[in-house]
Amino acid sequence: MGYRVDFHTHTGHSKDSLLPAGRLLEAAARRGLAAVAITDHNSLGGALQARDLAERQAEQFRGVRVLPGTEVMTAEGEIIALLVREEIPRGLTPEETIRRVRDQGGLVLLPHPFDRIRGSRLRRGAVERVAHLLDAVEVLNARTTLGRDNEEARTFARAHGLASVAGSDAHTAGEVGAAYLELDEPPSEEPAALLAQVKRGRVGGGLSEPTAHVWSKLATWRKRLGLAPTVQL
Repeated sequence: MGYRVDFHTHTGHSKDSLLPAGRLLEAAARRGLAAVAITDHNSLGGALQARDLAERQAEQFRGVRVLPGTEVMTAEGEIIALLVREEIPRGLTPEETIRRVRDQGGLVLLPHPFDRIRGSRLRRGAVERVAHLLDAVEVLNARTTLGRDNEEARTFARAHGLASVAGSDAHTAGEVGAAYLELDEPPSEEPAALLAQVKRGRVGGGLSEPTAHVWSKLATWRKRLGLAPTVQL
């Protein structure tokens, strides 16, 4: 039996999600996940909140671990900083963003790099420039509309000798665990050890319904119009 980890999820600390950290953990527990990486947009708040909940209420959440991270918007698109302790300012160059992740001892993941419909993806020129600085590539993002864009990410990872991860990119409870990486041992919270596990991992899961993006748009507008809390606890 393997240990499934969803490497890309969001809570209400992201501008386009209303998902409370507790509900995310409940969904992860129901789906039998061993861990979730919580990677809110430009924020560590949801990850730290969820980690505290998971530790204080381990029995309720069936021992699900939280890998704290953040999806940082660089000057040229998004990069995931995993297992970091402090937030990284948005708007820096990809290279400077990666340097700051390294300064914290964290891992650098490239999310949805070739999703042609997603404007937040890291620009192709930047992808090529920083390829040698990455730890892993998200080769299955459940919110990628066109499956072949995930295949291109898989090809890129192989060509550059990079590890592969998978994530649901969940912004709602129903999406959690839609895509995952299955590990042979319980996921480590130490970066080098986790990366070694990831390199032996197996990608699983599939795509979420395309309507998942609609819920993100609605969450964004509800927050802008003051119809929902800026942060869901």
